[in-house]
Amino acid sequence: MTELTVESAPDQAATADGPGGVGADVRRRLHPPMPSDRLVSWLVTAGIAAIAATLRLIGLGFPKTKIFDEIYYATDAHHLVLHGVEWDDKTNSGSFIAHPPLGKWIIGLGEQIFGYNAIGWRITSVVAGVIAVVLVIRLGRRMFRSTLLGAVAGLLMTLDGMAFVSSRVGLLDIFLMLFVLAGFACAVMDREQSRRRWLAFLDGGGDPEHGRPRHGIPWWRLSGAALLGCGMAVKWSALWYIVLFVVLIYVWEAHTRRSAGMRHPWRDALLDEFGWLLASLAIFTVVYVASWAGWFANDHSWDRHWLRDHDHPEPPLIGSLYNLFQYHRDILAFHTGLTTKHDYQSWPMQWLTLGRPVAYYYNGDGLCAASQCSAEILLLGTPVLWWAFIPTLVAVAWWSIAKRDWRGWFVLLTSAAGILPWVYYEFSDHRTMFYFYALPSEPFLVLAVTMALGMIMGGPRARPERRLGGTLVAGGFVALVALCFLYFYPIYVGETITYSQWYARMWLGNKWI
Repeated sequence: MTELTVESAPDQAATADGPGGVGADVRRRLHPPMPSDRLVSWLVTAGIAAIAATLRLIGLGFPKTKIFDEIYYATDAHHLVLHGVEWDDKTNSGSFIAHPPLGKWIIGLGEQIFGYNAIGWRITSVVAGVIAVVLVIRLGRRMFRSTLLGAVAGLLMTLDGMAFVSSRVGLLDIFLMLFVLAGFACAVMDREQSRRRWLAFLDGGGDPEHGRPRHGIPWWRLSGAALLGCGMAVKWSALWYIVLFVVLIYVWEAHTRRSAGMRHPWRDALLDEFGWLLASLAIFTVVYVASWAGWFANDHSWDRHWLRDHDHPEPPLIGSLYNLFQYHRDILAFHTGLTTKHDYQSWPMQWLTLGRPVAYYYNGDGLCAASQCSAEILLLGTPVLWWAFIPTLVAVAWWSIAKRDWRGWFVLLTSAAGILPWVYYEFSDHRTMFYFYALPSEPFLVLAVTMALGMIMGGPRARPERRLGGTLVAGGFVALVALCFLYFYPIYVGETITYSQWYARMWLGNKWI
């Protein structure tokens, strides 16, 4: 891990101690060098991705029946393939749904390729889970300028029970997590592209008070906007990440101008980037609306002709959009009124402590080496990893305040965006919530742990004994996570074990049963 630079330090004019007259400190803040082991890093990435894929594919077809909410999403995916819209066979017309269609279209793609069976409705979740591991490795390497720490992040993601189980079921949350992660990976790339552009401008003798680098089209930013629009088209909870995306882009652009020596970085960033931020919001909207193409194309979709059915004129296009708006009002009413008690519901304050995991499958009738057996698929994060999240976040928060390190603020905010908004519902209307709502935060929580391990290891200028000790601590932690994952593996995959073996894994007693 490179020495943690203070990129938001007080303004410092460029001095002639680097190429092109750019000060070394400014150069380091604008664009710290990447590791030179590019080929090795991709080999490491491929190796960890292969491990993640193998673990997720073994026994994917068990159980053969639909489990938990697969009964809704796998079925809706099948109907999307057949009719282009979620369908009610009893009424032979479109059915009301609680979530946008994109995630179900992705599940339906697997059903198209492998058939309407357990493999078919779960295989795209495996693909999404493995891609997420790859993204975490590459994002970790880029943020921390270390292939080793990128690999650590990828291994932790591979061996996390929550990500693992979510990658093996035909539910929506793994796709939401993937699109959010990919969107913010693009945001980080956009940040680096902008800073490289400013550094080249300064190297060429440019004066930030009397000129700007050639902007070009911010393809990474627009790609991130499209990906987050896809996330919104899976589940509405991506909305909080969309807001954070826009805020981060603006803040990073202002800090880039500050590092380059501009006198009014916040004002100038707003003036320079306002048009592109509007373009990003437009892309969010267009991608989201486009995900409803099947609904627009089918006259029998739910509320497809709400205006006509309520004796109102229905003009072309505008009428269809209004009908979709009315449908969204009904969906919002459903979500805000969802207070039905559930055996596995939990509150946001319980998620990081694993206070109430979710049982996706349980069978006590299997055969084993005892008179009483159990087989369960439990959505449970690897405890050693998840119980490290809270102290890690505290450490990263301290570091971020003390060093003003953008990476710390990044992982703190992206972790919070998937959890804190739900606290409102906990204290306002006691909406029914589940542990898997925290899944979009999980990659960023893993990156927070990785950053903390990097802090322990120290930068390249740290004493060799500290580097060695820190590396041993990081390696030991990853090993503990791996051993914990292996111990809980039987209840991640539904393996039939004796009841006593199953109960021994219920570390928090009735809270996990």
